[in-house]
Amino acid sequence: MQRIGFIVLPSFQMMSVASLSVFELANGEIGEPVYDVHLLSETGGLIRSSIGISVATEPFDDRNFDTLIVGGSAVVGSLTPGVIKFLRQALERSRRVAATCTGAFVLAEAGLLDGRRATTHWQRARELQARFPKAKVEEDRIFIIDGPVWTSAGMTAGIDLALVMIEKDLGADLARAVARKLVVYHRRAGGQSQFSALLELEPKSDRIQSALAYAKKNLHMALSVEQLAEAAHLSPRQFSRAFRAETGQSPAKAVENLRVEAARLMMEQSRHPIDVIARQTGFCRPGPHAARLPARLRTATAGNAAKRACGGRRLSHGRTP
Repeated sequence: MQRIGFIVLPSFQMMSVASLSVFELANGEIGEPVYDVHLLSETGGLIRSSIGISVATEPFDDRNFDTLIVGGSAVVGSLTPGVIKFLRQALERSRRVAATCTGAFVLAEAGLLDGRRATTHWQRARELQARFPKAKVEEDRIFIIDGPVWTSAGMTAGIDLALVMIEKDLGADLARAVARKLVVYHRRAGGQSQFSALLELEPKSDRIQSALAYAKKNLHMALSVEQLAEAAHLSPRQFSRAFRAETGQSPAKAVENLRVEAARLMMEQSRHPIDVIARQTGFCRPGPHAARLPARLRTATAGNAAKRACGGRRLSHGRTP
């Protein structure tokens, strides 16, 4: 059984504890307790959250934890020497040490992020870099794994982090099953500009939402305005007007953003050859409506590789007007 320790700091935010549900559901899916979860604090006892709810914790002791996680706190300040010592020892005694959201500041203050890549909530990322210049902060990532140290973005990204942990421990099928139970993505798209393409659009009607869902599932296709209008049960003219009114974008621009987001995700999180990524996201479709790979990907090394993979020809993002 793997022992998970979750360090609860004063004024911790309740959402940060949500990541522990991933381990709970993994136990349920397997049918036996694989993960043994403990809430920890320096002195033990009740620790009050930022909203006023208190949780019971166990004091630090000599037990070894396979995984130690530091939750985000509404108060980012200096830590006691006891917490810092415990974390430094954990890096030697635990297989992995992790932080969700502003918990990265805790790891940084203990020196665990020196020379390592890390992320935190995008609103605090530049502050983290400024306060701890030895860390290599990447502000547009959902999570980062650098050796035994794991960090995640905002508090809900702790769920993404925990899903990856159980995937590495017990396989992708279990991680997908747990994600389905939580009604979250097994692998979230994009960075933490997570204002992702779909969230940025914020369509109000079910019809436009249906069209966008259809587009996201069929990015390998040309995706004409007629196809999207059919998915929305509107005429092409009605669809184009309604789409722009609700999203502020043309259908063509929205589809291109979805393609770019999907391609970037596959580049970052898969080992697919670049030509496969280009075709699956619709950037390798010959024909009269072909278009060049958008600059956002074309300027990247992977984007240039995608262009070469298509034989140097013009690349299509579909014929949506």
